[in-house]
Amino acid sequence: MESVVVIGSGPAGVVAALRAQDLGAKTTLISEAAFGGMCANDGPIPVRTLAHAARLIREARQLDRYGIETSEPILNYQKLLRRVSEVVSDTSEFSTFRQQIDATGVTVHENVGLARFIDPKTIETETGLKLHADKSIICTGGKSRQLSVPGAEFTNTHSDAWSLTSVPPSMIVIGAGATGVQVASIFNAFGSKISIFQTGPRIMPTEDVDVSAAVGEAFRANGIDVRESFGKIESFEKIPHGVRMYFSKDGEVDSVDAALAVAAIGWEANTANIGLELAGVELNPRRFIHVNEFLQTSTDHVFAAGDVTGRMMLVPQAIQDGFVAATNAVKGPEKTVPDEAAPIGSFTDPEYAQVGLTEVQARDSYDVLVARINFDSTTRTIIDGRTTGFCKLIADRKTGLILGCHVVGERAVELTQVAGVAMTAGMSVERLAYVPLSFPTYAGVLVRAAAIAAREMNTGAGPSDFGFENT
Repeated sequence: MESVVVIGSGPAGVVAALRAQDLGAKTTLISEAAFGGMCANDGPIPVRTLAHAARLIREARQLDRYGIETSEPILNYQKLLRRVSEVVSDTSEFSTFRQQIDATGVTVHENVGLARFIDPKTIETETGLKLHADKSIICTGGKSRQLSVPGAEFTNTHSDAWSLTSVPPSMIVIGAGATGVQVASIFNAFGSKISIFQTGPRIMPTEDVDVSAAVGEAFRANGIDVRESFGKIESFEKIPHGVRMYFSKDGEVDSVDAALAVAAIGWEANTANIGLELAGVELNPRRFIHVNEFLQTSTDHVFAAGDVTGRMMLVPQAIQDGFVAATNAVKGPEKTVPDEAAPIGSFTDPEYAQVGLTEVQARDSYDVLVARINFDSTTRTIIDGRTTGFCKLIADRKTGLILGCHVVGERAVELTQVAGVAMTAGMSVERLAYVPLSFPTYAGVLVRAAAIAAREMNTGAGPSDFGFENT
């Protein structure tokens, strides 16, 4: 029986181990720390728990509008962290495939420390465990990229939130990508005074331009100091009540003080000291593991999946990668990663999400039509008092096929999931416009946008373009 060793127990590693075992391989799963990897213990799950607490605070502050009289909510941060620990524990036990892993007979080694190749087919851990592997699948994930300026040791990452004993009175966030804006939004809701710095001309540079502008405007309205095109960071220094950041632009040096500075400048592969050179595994120019379309590395019996490959560093894609890599490891290279719509979103205030092409990207290749519905004109958002934001649908004028969907506002992440399903099914805007969703719902906003797009194409409008059925 062929042996497969999977290194890493995050979403990619767990699915890879399950798939390899199902296909008949003798499978071993190695976890450097606790089962579940970064996703369960230091990533989406704990961060989403904090984001949910921030949402509850916002909801509580709206109760008076609906005739419910309460006092101002007070956050007990230590108690919140205990809840985060409970969630991490519960998801590890019930929602991260652990029961399936144990039921299928995969051998699991947790808390074994760093695992490294000592030759192309032998893996050894810090605890002294040594394993032979006919095939290996590297799923070691990624880690926060570090700043390289004087005093960078005085900055923190999002992970350090778990060791705080209280909410800091002020915070500098460096980097306004997905992680940075989420940290800024959560701790702003908790009461920190936030300054967020982005070197480029707009926050969230990978999002649609309209989304970046709307979220930036909302952040400023919520009291966040948003600084775009601020120049470059010169250094950090420790001060009695926190940290001071020096930055310069056009020869002028300025500084800002805060109790805490959080660097969120990107993500890099977690490949240091795991013996890739001894296994013959090469990195690509971005310093992630180089893989082909079958997720096979430069060593044909070694595969890689998830964040460590530097593709779309998200949980759903990691799950897909794990399945594909394990299938090819056991059965031979035959399956490629599907090229399908991939919804992406963040639980900020306001939420934002996307699937497919941005408007700028779409206009490069298509004759584009854009339908936009503002949330101050839709029934459900008015009922809920959540009228900030919009739903923007981008379609090919020639075929009516949906090219992209971008949403800012309440339930943005859920809305783009619906758009992603419609795109994967190959639905035209006209077909989507005829789906009679329940009233009043957030998903109905998308159907109304589809009806407007269909009407613009002169193909006929859907029912939702004439009444309240879906909005």
